[in-house]
Amino acid sequence: MIDIEKQVAYWRKGAAEDWSAAQQLVKTRKTRHGLFFARLALEKLLKAHVCRQTKDLAPPIHNLIRLGQLSGLVLNQKQMDVLAEMNAFNIEGRYPESLAQAPSVTEAKAYLSRTKGVMQWLTKQF
Repeated sequence: MIDIEKQVAYWRKGAAEDWSAAQQLVKTRKTRHGLFFARLALEKLLKAHVCRQTKDLAPPIHNLIRLGQLSGLVLNQKQMDVLAEMNAFNIEGRYPESLAQAPSVTEAKAYLSRTKGVMQWLTKQF
C-alpha cells in the first residue's frame, strides 16, 4: 500500500529545495539553470497535489499543464499561463546548446516573481 502522505511530503520537500536553488542560481546570474529549477519546483508541487488527488504515485511526466489538470485543482487562466511559460524551461535546462541567449537576470526575476505567486497558491491548497 502506498503511503500517500509520505509521497506528498517527499514532493513538497523537493519543491522547497528546488525553489531555493532557483533563487540562488538567478542571483548568481545562472538564469537558465535557475529557471529550470523554478520549473522543477512547480512540477514537484503539482505532483504532490496529483498524489493527494489520485491516491496514487505521481505519473512520470513533466508537462506542467497536464499535471495541473491531474491535480484536481481549479487553476485560473493566469496560473495556467505561468505553467505554460515555465514549461519551456524544462527543455532549455536540458538542451541549452540548441537555444538562443539565456534570459537576462531582469527577465529571470520576472519569471521567478510570477512563479512565486503560483507556488504560494499551490502551497496554500494543502
